[in-house]
Amino acid sequence: MRPVKTLAVALFLLSSLGAAQAAPVQKIVSFQVDGQKVVGTLELPEGVAAPPVVLLLHGFKGSRNEVQIPSLKQGVYERAADAWAARGLASLRIDFRGGGDSDGAFEDTTISGQVKDALAAIDFLQTEKSIDPTKIALVGWSQGGAVAATAAGRTTHPLKAVALWNPLSSPAGTIELVFGVDAVKAGLAGGSQVIAIKLPWGVETALKPTYFQDLFDIDPVAELATYPGPVFVAVGTKDTTIYPQPQSGQLLLTHHRGPGELWVRPMDHVFNIFEETRTVDDLIAATGDFVAKNVK
Repeated sequence: MRPVKTLAVALFLLSSLGAAQAAPVQKIVSFQVDGQKVVGTLELPEGVAAPPVVLLLHGFKGSRNEVQIPSLKQGVYERAADAWAARGLASLRIDFRGGGDSDGAFEDTTISGQVKDALAAIDFLQTEKSIDPTKIALVGWSQGGAVAATAAGRTTHPLKAVALWNPLSSPAGTIELVFGVDAVKAGLAGGSQVIAIKLPWGVETALKPTYFQDLFDIDPVAELATYPGPVFVAVGTKDTTIYPQPQSGQLLLTHHRGPGELWVRPMDHVFNIFEETRTVDDLIAATGDFVAKNVK
């Protein structure tokens, strides 16, 4: 029995070593946009040469790791990147300028400025030798969904897939509901005054009038309509930030001429992460399936 036991231990150690070697590799990267630094985390699956890559775009007041899942002490985008690395997919998650580790002040934020950051990130990936620059997918959450839809329509580099999570499809109307009519009116009045805003979930922030004026220059539905590739839209029927659902999500697909999939679940704007983790893991898995299928 001793040789059998010894062999079992050896196999266990080898399997453990293999698991350790399969851990993803992360590195901090940066690139310039209008003289300011944009910082991101590039996560690479171990042992995969030139993998496809997913560019992750965060939401309003977010950062590249995104909202922390309380029970796991891990950001939603961190969790997604790890799960996709296990499937052989690389990812780049960035901090838009004015947030996280990137340069700039948040009060200067506009959706158009974030689109510029996203397009620059796609350009950056063309020069990154550790991934396959011909196999890029976009994922955008909330306002990041509007950014992803717009970037998909504007980039000069072919994208393999676009996934939008509880996306902002009607910027002007939704922002008026979330920020309040008075804040939007003050923003549209012009001038250089910074507009103070208290969000429904208690966060206070401030934006310049350019943010509000820009809302009427961005149409994610029209922008996405010019992108011919496959689109995955995930929406929650319990989302009280971007609603009604699934109608708001379907709007993006109705005018999109390529293949599309609407993924609907009884989830809130943050995928029920404050109550359970099953839903967000299902979303990450479904998005991984969608990306893997389309980057082949």
